[in-house]
Amino acid sequence: MAYQAKTRLEKTTSRMKYISTRGQAPVLTFEEAMLTGLARDGGLYVPESWPQMRADEIADLAGRRYEEVAFRIMKPFIGDTFTEAEFRDIIDRAYAGFTHEARCPLVQIGENDFLLELFHGPTLAFKDVAMQLIGQMFDAALKRSGKRVTIVGATSGDTGSAAIEAFKGLDSVDVFIMYPHGRVSDVQRRQMTTPDADNVHALAVDGDFDDCQARLKDMFNDFEFRDAVRLAGVNSINWARVLAQVVYYFTSAVSLGAPYRKVSFTVPTGNFGDIFAAYVARRMGLPIDRLIIATNQNNILHRTLVTGAYTKQGVTPSISPSMDIQVSSNFERALFDAYDREGGAVSQLMNEMAATGGFKLSQGALERLRLEFDSGDCSEEETAAAIATVRKMTGEVVCPHTAVGIKVAADKRVSGRVPMITLATAHPAKFPDAVAAACGIRPELPQHMADLFDRPERVTRVANDLGALKDIILKGIKN
Repeated sequence: MAYQAKTRLEKTTSRMKYISTRGQAPVLTFEEAMLTGLARDGGLYVPESWPQMRADEIADLAGRRYEEVAFRIMKPFIGDTFTEAEFRDIIDRAYAGFTHEARCPLVQIGENDFLLELFHGPTLAFKDVAMQLIGQMFDAALKRSGKRVTIVGATSGDTGSAAIEAFKGLDSVDVFIMYPHGRVSDVQRRQMTTPDADNVHALAVDGDFDDCQARLKDMFNDFEFRDAVRLAGVNSINWARVLAQVVYYFTSAVSLGAPYRKVSFTVPTGNFGDIFAAYVARRMGLPIDRLIIATNQNNILHRTLVTGAYTKQGVTPSISPSMDIQVSSNFERALFDAYDREGGAVSQLMNEMAATGGFKLSQGALERLRLEFDSGDCSEEETAAAIATVRKMTGEVVCPHTAVGIKVAADKRVSGRVPMITLATAHPAKFPDAVAAACGIRPELPQHMADLFDRPERVTRVANDLGALKDIILKGIKN
């Protein structure tokens, strides 16, 4: 009965449309929003409305395969972009290469404390959960239309390798990934520079992640270039990325008793995409008690919730490099709802940030954000201590990003009655030096990546210059 009700919900959302957070871009279908990435007014696409799930529909997810839950959660957002059979096949192909049968399993590390392991995909990071799916959706849509796109991405470490793994060898796409030179781990770098498919390109940019992300947005806002190369994006600016991440909030919460029992989540985040996916799950009806933003020393998101001022202070390199960010793109999606979906208000904030490096939230918007999110930060010393403590107390070895989440979760815990799920965002072997220094254990790469450091690298070093980057892309794409 519950599944029949879900089917009726899907019928009501078959024409789901997507609107820009800045209010001046065309309204798009899911497929158009997926292939477009950034809106032409500089905003990010979000659904016109949030599909709702009843308690019995959520309860009916218990015990089901991850792929089945993914289908039920995402189908209302995708509408009629793919047939039911096509979409089920896309999902099955996306997760066939994951090494754990549960795809995103829970591991208990304390009394009502759990880790949600998101690193069982091909590149050992949570980005695989979304990117493997997006690769299959892009491929299906482009084959159907006969079109070709150029994907350009910016990465602080994990997005790039996940994108290259998902799109390598596909005939319909060229992929260029920008990463900050010298500011990713050796494993992260080699995952981007060693694939030998001729449609993927790693670009080491002289700058930090925010520079890479800014150049990506510059390309999207250069409409002549954007249209000439049919530019598409797979950063978390792409709505499809966020949507795919919503699923594991449902699977983990239901396994611990939702909807009849609330759960809380602590999410290590820099670009705000993963925590925004949790917010979407809550808006759909998942009974989440608290959503806690965990930041490292580059703590702009925590500072914003404490002070109400979003102000860049520069990026300090850390042992959790994927969080070394000061411009959190997906925060704009949260601002859109906090400002009652007034695109003009969001546009004004973004213009102010571009001009001055920051903005001040209105009191009403700040109060709404504080109702939805809590936050905390974690120093380098505290991160290392958390790795050591978890190893000693549980035997688990965690990556530095996960350790940030564990430390903040412990700081923010107010009741042991509500389960706390901390997202384990990457395999510790992606950051072996930091982990070994913290706990004395040097985690090894899994067998399929054991020869990673023996593989030849292909990489282009480039200045933090829009013109130079565009030249490389124009010369590298296939016609």
